[in-house]
Amino acid sequence: MTALTSPLEHHAGRLRSRMGGAFVGERAVFRGHDLHADLGGMDWMALYVFGITGQRYTPAQLKVLHAIWVYTSYPDARIWNNRVAALAGSARSSGNLGVAAALAVSEAEIYGRGIDIRAATFIQRAQQARAAGDSLDDCVREELKRHRAIAGYGRPIAAGDERIAPMLRLVEQQGLAGGAHVQTALAVEQHLQGGRWRLRMNYAALTAALTSDMGFTPRQHYQYGFPAFLAGMQPCYTEASEKPAGTLLPLACDNISYEGAAPRRWGAESTALPDSLD
Repeated sequence: MTALTSPLEHHAGRLRSRMGGAFVGERAVFRGHDLHADLGGMDWMALYVFGITGQRYTPAQLKVLHAIWVYTSYPDARIWNNRVAALAGSARSSGNLGVAAALAVSEAEIYGRGIDIRAATFIQRAQQARAAGDSLDDCVREELKRHRAIAGYGRPIAAGDERIAPMLRLVEQQGLAGGAHVQTALAVEQHLQGGRWRLRMNYAALTAALTSDMGFTPRQHYQYGFPAFLAGMQPCYTEASEKPAGTLLPLACDNISYEGAAPRRWGAESTALPDSLD
């Protein structure tokens, strides 16, 4: 590209990609590999993270990556994103549209995918500080000063996180508990518990630590987490679509606190249209 050529002119008329392409009627290329000949027998999770990172992972790592999704697949229509899928079923919307909308609202900053980059960034920075012999307390205080919270610690609706214990057991079984980022995540929790903050680690910190030990960047961790709620959404959509339309979480008028105008009588004269709008 010459100095006189703009980026738009350089890319005009042709899509350049180093990731792959579809040669319809012939083959498909996925990160330089023939999708059907070379990768056809690949586990779907292995293919998914290979697409994100370009790296291959061990069976133990893939088992943990699978479990991270499984352990957070709650088929409860009261959960904010699942409710969107259920409402779509109750409204007789299509399944794909309803679940796509539910995944879209999973971007929630505090308790959804929106927290993933911050959690992974903090865990990686804290691990680097520990490796350099710097004070973990300084790292914690800097994060609190910057964001007034630490992504991955504390939980809005409960003191603990029921996913932590089974995940740690699995990680131990797979020989991945000794990773530097996992140990740092636990050390941060111990530090917060020992100080005045009393915050416990939640799922965001542990999962960020696990993928960081696998070499994921914060953005790759975020991309990997995108379908984490998906398996719990489909049952919510299915159940709501099998019930009478519009019956999901209905509210009676008596349940609504109304402080507006008092009830009015609607007679013939009040419903008649005026002869003119002048």
